Amino acid sequence: MRYTRYVIAAAAVLTIVAAGRASAQETKAKRETQKSLRAEAKIKEADARKTALAEVPNGKVTAHELEREEGKLIYSYDIKVAGKPGVEEVHVDAMTGQMVKHEHEDPKTEAKEKAAKKP
Repeated sequence: MRYTRYVIAAAAVLTIVAAGRASAQETKAKRETQKSLRAEAKIKEADARKTALAEVPNGKVTAHELEREEGKLIYSYDIKVAGKPGVEEVHVDAMTGQMVKHEHEDPKTEAKEKAAKKP
């Protein structure tokens, strides 16, 4: 019986510690502003934009943001190509200037992503 109480107490402590860490990570993410992210970036937005547009010939940037994704600081671009549904999403590493991701988002996926970002 005593052993069970120790196990339950240890589980409770671990749960509290894990919740505290998750809360701290959420707080840190909320504190990151575009200004603080720009100060951290080594590549200028204009240079990252050129890289993204070189990846999508005849495209036009319709939206962009500087964000941290999977631990990397990236410029994320939505690029529209005339006559093609959806957008091309291109990520450029804000530290190296290298293109790290390029994928097509159909209109349905794009709408779902926009809805997920709303507070």
